[in-house]
Amino acid sequence: MVSDVHGNAKDLATAGDGADALICLGDLVLFLDYADHSRGIFPDLFGVENADLIVELRTARRFEDARELGRRLWAELAVDKATAIETAVRRQYAEMFAAFPTPTYATYGNVDIPALWPEYARPGTTVLDGERVEIGGRVFGFVGGGLRTPMRTPYEISDEEYAAKVEAIGEVDVLCSHIPPDVPELTYDTVARRFERGSRALLDAVRRTRPRYALFGHVHQPLARRMRVGATECVNVGHFAAAGRPWSLSW
Repeated sequence: MVSDVHGNAKDLATAGDGADALICLGDLVLFLDYADHSRGIFPDLFGVENADLIVELRTARRFEDARELGRRLWAELAVDKATAIETAVRRQYAEMFAAFPTPTYATYGNVDIPALWPEYARPGTTVLDGERVEIGGRVFGFVGGGLRTPMRTPYEISDEEYAAKVEAIGEVDVLCSHIPPDVPELTYDTVARRFERGSRALLDAVRRTRPRYALFGHVHQPLARRMRVGATECVNVGHFAAAGRPWSLSW
């Protein structure tokens, strides 16, 4: 199981070795690598110095200043913003989806563009969002995307829309999502030094339906990677882009 792949196609190609299936919890796209500012769509378009600056502004939570910098840079670029981003994302998706083994079960992250996935998901890759599937005799439920934040990433939705997807999957053995349940230890990023948005609807579902596992990613350096909420083992399966190692679930 992987999450937050962010362009790491090399390790993704072997992530399913020895497993019955690979599960991917989203964020295939690399827009900007906060650990290496030379990697991603943003520095490819605007250079490393501007990447350094926008990371500095976002880390300081100066989101409006960061957006103003972005507006200025895009205005100076001799290409349409939407076209430039889609072209770059398509290149990354072609590489990422080609690396998926068969079978793969995947859902979207908050930086993904769901409308493009049907063009790249090959036979053997099943995309699920607000849906259930049986894998190895266990029922898995998938909830993709993230909640709205000042970062304004591509696949952020309202709390109500997200909660409806959680409700739609009902009781499952394994609850899979991109973002974590709304628990402080699971949502605080110790390097970014801020809370990411977790889902109250996921937390309520964990407490109400008591799945064996709740699995997620999104928070790259969490305060707690693993903790119990009632009967449920909640696990951040890891920042795959940096670690290059999948998390294994067996029974």
